[in-house]
Amino acid sequence: MHFYITGDTHKKFDRVETFCQDHHTTPDDVMIILGDSGINYWLSPKDEKLKERVNRIPVTFFCIHGNHEGRPWESPADYKLVPWYGGLVYKEEKYPNILFAKDGEIYDFNGKSVMPIGGAGTINKDYRISHGLQWFALEQPDDTIKEFVEQQLEKEGWSIDIILSHTVPIEAEPTWAFIPGLNQRIVDKSTEKWLQEIYDNLEISEWYAGHYHVDSEENGIRIMFEDYDEICEELN
Repeated sequence: MHFYITGDTHKKFDRVETFCQDHHTTPDDVMIILGDSGINYWLSPKDEKLKERVNRIPVTFFCIHGNHEGRPWESPADYKLVPWYGGLVYKEEKYPNILFAKDGEIYDFNGKSVMPIGGAGTINKDYRISHGLQWFALEQPDDTIKEFVEQQLEKEGWSIDIILSHTVPIEAEPTWAFIPGLNQRIVDKSTEKWLQEIYDNLEISEWYAGHYHVDSEENGIRIMFEDYDEICEELN
């Protein structure tokens, strides 16, 4: 089995489907989406068509929470928390190949400890709200999630092999990729600032993030969009 990883899909899975065909994946393999999969975008039966299509792709999707999608518990779908690789995930029985990470859980991928920390602030939040576009009040981790993440890290002695996030610690932001003319001072960077506190205290081997629609690496943090990689390879 393999653990593959890629960036945001925003409801568009053609490239992932092609990758899975080329690599002959099966549902025993895992494709990590670093947020904004778009699968719980409408939080209504309108999501069903995409779920049906994604569930047919021969791989198991492990989705980190992004800022352009709802939390599983906000959906009318029948999500349940179930055990998976040493942690808990949100899963619908009728779509067994689509799993959503629970922030702060610690998963065991071939002996590596892996923690998801999803969420981010939306840069054009006010525009989206004023124009009737989808915006999600729970896009960023709340105090309950933050407290759980920190408690879990404390238990591990602030040592985790791999962090999977949507956004990045604020000092690792790819400022060169920011939208020109957008006033970043009005963007809520509370999650990025909190992640910086975690980064400054954490002993890690790898950190992967999405969100910025670029493929780059800064400060030891790999930001992914349409690139792919394999992590946690089995030791022979």
